[in-house]
Amino acid sequence: MNSADPHPRIISINISPGGIPKLPVPRIKITTQGLEGDGHNHEKHYRLYQAVSLQDMSTLTALNAEGYDLKPGTTGENINLDGININALDIGTRLEFDKGVILEIAKVRKPCYVLDSISPRLKSDIEGRCGMYARVLVEGTVEVGEGLCVRPAVAG
Repeated sequence: MNSADPHPRIISINISPGGIPKLPVPRIKITTQGLEGDGHNHEKHYRLYQAVSLQDMSTLTALNAEGYDLKPGTTGENINLDGININALDIGTRLEFDKGVILEIAKVRKPCYVLDSISPRLKSDIEGRCGMYARVLVEGTVEVGEGLCVRPAVAG
């Protein structure tokens, strides 16, 4: 967790029929398959262990300072969070949202060639800070502004 913000929260929830950008919605139902109404242009993205793509707002802010024009959902992420260093979380870390949804960090998100449509440099500039994928442990609805708790991965 980022010590500057002791209360992590959802900044944006983003969906699209497929591809980028994903556009913001105020709330969404999340099932084990992912966000309701969210589509993917590539078969490789239909995996339960990468049902939800998570990204830090601080990463978008940093990339904007580096000259990019990125808004929530621009790089294809489903949920933008504040108060968490998502790429520093261990696989198995659980995110428990206030309204009951529980996600488990499952995989590092690697930059994809679709980012070339934003800038040919973005894939290399976002390497190591492209966010994480999560599986859904408990389904439900999340909304913008909702808080969450980070629970460390359980060893073994």
